[in-house]
Amino acid sequence: MFHPTVARLTYRALLGRRRALILFVLPALLVALAAAVRALAGADDATAGGILGGFALGTMVPLIGVIAGTGAIGPEIDDGSVVYLLAKPVSRPTIILTKLLVATGVTVVFSAVPVLLAGYLLNGNSQQIAVGYAVAAAIASVAYSALFLLFGTISRHAVVFGLVYALVWEAFVGNLVPGARTLSIQQWALAIGQRVAGDGAISADVQLPLAICLLVALTAGATWYAGRRLKALTLAGEE
Repeated sequence: MFHPTVARLTYRALLGRRRALILFVLPALLVALAAAVRALAGADDATAGGILGGFALGTMVPLIGVIAGTGAIGPEIDDGSVVYLLAKPVSRPTIILTKLLVATGVTVVFSAVPVLLAGYLLNGNSQQIAVGYAVAAAIASVAYSALFLLFGTISRHAVVFGLVYALVWEAFVGNLVPGARTLSIQQWALAIGQRVAGDGAISADVQLPLAICLLVALTAGATWYAGRRLKALTLAGEE
């Protein structure tokens, strides 16, 4: 279910000059912000939680997920080069799963790792805050990658849909409507981070069992349906 050639092509597409620059900017900004705050204000758990929860998990991780998830397949569909990939004797589920693994790996590297580093810079991992938010970022990376990869297979405007979900639904609606947080990948990931961190260090609006079920359901469902859409795309092209 993993194809090395598809993975290599996907890595090359995601880490091209333009996308790589965008992927590096947000993590670099987070680390620089963490270093500046630590130098100016010293170590503080509340400040660390605010930066890691608000900027890192609330903005940086979903944006990187949008870039990696949609970029794993969207450009190939837009420019028609996906036809050459689909002509190869590789099953559609294998293509989708390989691209999902690549997108997830890229998202984890450019989000969870900087979150961990920023957490240590902010408060030295007091109350396991750095580790807790890094775990939450890694878990969120999987779900975001699956969801945005699906967007890339169903629409030419996948980036727009991804930004609407990440910035409008999670960041805006989720903060105004408490019930909307139940359908937030960010909150599901925070529920797992909450278990890893010290008592009261991280808060989440979704209980851990429900969060795990929703994460698994979304990731599996999005991956399965993306494979179905890719198969339908092949049939449409052949007709």
